[in-house]
Amino acid sequence: MVVTGGVRARFAAAFFCAQFLVCAPSVAATAVDDDALATRGEYLARLGDCGACHTAEGGKYMAGGLAFKTPTGTIYSTNITPDAGTGIGGYSLEQFGRALRKGVAADGHNLYPAMPYPSFAKIADDDVKALYAYFMKRVAAVEQANKPNEMRFPFSIRWGMAVWNLVFLEDKPFVADPARDALWNRGAYIVQGLGHCGTCHTPRGLAMQEKAMSDDGKYYLAGSTLSPWRSIGLRNLASEADIVQLLATGANNYAMAFGPMTEVIHFSTQHFTDEDLQAVAHYLVSLAPAGAARPTVLAVDEKALYGSRGGLGYAQFCASCHRRDGQGAEKVFPALAGNPSLLSDDPTSVVHIALTGGASAETARSEHRFNMPAYATLGDDEIAEILSFTRNSWGNHASAVTAAQVKAMREELALAPPPAKTSLTPRFADLLAAPDAERLILGARLMTETKALLPKNVGDVLNCSSCHLNGGTVPKASPYFGLTGLFPGNNPRAGRVISIEDRLNGCFKRSENGAPLAADSEEMKAMVAFMATLKADKQPDGKIVGRGTAKIDRNLKPDPVRGEKLYKAECGVCHGDDGDGAKDSKGERLFPPLWGDASFNIGAGIARTYTAAGFVKANMPIAHVANFPQDQGGLSDQDAVDIAEYFTHQPRPDFPEKVGDWPKGGKPSDARY
Repeated sequence: MVVTGGVRARFAAAFFCAQFLVCAPSVAATAVDDDALATRGEYLARLGDCGACHTAEGGKYMAGGLAFKTPTGTIYSTNITPDAGTGIGGYSLEQFGRALRKGVAADGHNLYPAMPYPSFAKIADDDVKALYAYFMKRVAAVEQANKPNEMRFPFSIRWGMAVWNLVFLEDKPFVADPARDALWNRGAYIVQGLGHCGTCHTPRGLAMQEKAMSDDGKYYLAGSTLSPWRSIGLRNLASEADIVQLLATGANNYAMAFGPMTEVIHFSTQHFTDEDLQAVAHYLVSLAPAGAARPTVLAVDEKALYGSRGGLGYAQFCASCHRRDGQGAEKVFPALAGNPSLLSDDPTSVVHIALTGGASAETARSEHRFNMPAYATLGDDEIAEILSFTRNSWGNHASAVTAAQVKAMREELALAPPPAKTSLTPRFADLLAAPDAERLILGARLMTETKALLPKNVGDVLNCSSCHLNGGTVPKASPYFGLTGLFPGNNPRAGRVISIEDRLNGCFKRSENGAPLAADSEEMKAMVAFMATLKADKQPDGKIVGRGTAKIDRNLKPDPVRGEKLYKAECGVCHGDDGDGAKDSKGERLFPPLWGDASFNIGAGIARTYTAAGFVKANMPIAHVANFPQDQGGLSDQDAVDIAEYFTHQPRPDFPEKVGDWPKGGKPSDARY
């Protein structure tokens, strides 16, 4: 999802790539005065997604210049603005239609079929006229010469495309099926024609031709791999509502657009009318076999989750967003249970995303763009284990991913090999090899499922990992690195020397607003044993690498009014504008509440402004920027302080034992009492 260019990348990875409508002035352009026609043409250009490939990064609209790197060389999209000298201003309506539907430019040379003229051949005459009116009347003319292509021999010779057209081009317009209703026919016209969905979703033959151009064969929209992406098959979709939601917003209840599709949605489908979205969905669902339905989702298999390397890797790195049950968070993190992209026979895309991360589609109907971090720092074997686990959990059934497949994708994307493991990057999966593996894994679970496993000790709804991300294994997210080695130690707040068990019980009573855990209990022993495995990397000055959170200038003056505005803009989508934490359809919290009766009490360290600001600065907002899990870079120190001042001073439970805190003095200035 982080490949630059998105839609543009789909052509570059696919085949040949095109030199689009190269200007060859001939007959003067027909004057167009019909504003209504041009307006309709503008909408049709959205349906056809014309601007995505003909607009360079930072360039003028439709002026071309976007580079396409292909195995056969580099080509550049061309200027299709109505400039008479360098664009298509010299094209007549007839020449425009011939280029659009037959792949022949005004001067007679053939275009490459990455310009999807085999699909555009289905466009009706009236729509060609409307498109022509739009390009000639509404698109601003830009004088920008086309860049010469850098195609290698023999691909630089164009006459071969005339033969290709004779063999593969179905030069006929769309014909409505009288046995189908108007909605179906409209959807078929869009999908097969201007929408050119088959360009990516239909497999290709040896000559790079689409194996089918309509739904009269099994190959049409059956899915295709144009490495480094796999476009899923569209012949098994069962819900019109899910399709509409995905095309309009980039996500639905069980999937989220990724890679090139995010820009298809951004530039094209989000702009469809509701009627056209419904028509497309109606048509696609008709291609599914009778009785098609989403896969049945099963409960999490805890034995597999906590008894395998892939399951433990998922629990550590993925479950905080996609959840233990694989259900994700609606409109934020996609579900993995039943996810068609995850379950594709060819795992190309899921391997790509695991390595490079990505972002959701940017649309007018989605308030935020959510990011997934890149996990290229994990080993090829680790990524393969985690992906194999997800492809065979919660009722999913798909082939295992191999380390060789991950390595091949890493090399194709020119990514660096994974770094050697250090104590800064501990792995839950490595606990399986320890002599006391059962105890250590229990300790890890208690850190991430504290409320569920210790309900008598947790009075709110938080887990240890609410503040110590990924079970205390994330640098600058209050990790447990080397922590057990500091105890017994003096604690100014307690005014005495305390043990590690005392420190943990302080969290139970304050951050989790609950009751202490018996120091000799098996659960306490497991938590301490797990923490002890998280060793420390030290800097030359002896300080532990990654310890604590971000450093915040305490001279910054908090502005809670500004903090409220920032909170609602950056934090509310996950934690709720009312601070109660976002919930799923069952009423269960997806993200921790930051105030109210279900949140930490005023005795917690994170109830203090600058302590909270350090955590916010280093780790939030999760999924709004791409640098997760540390040094997000999305907020300034002042932003973090203002947000922290706002939410820490909202109503929350009292802590009666606060009267005994800092008996020898030294109470921080930002303490809540």
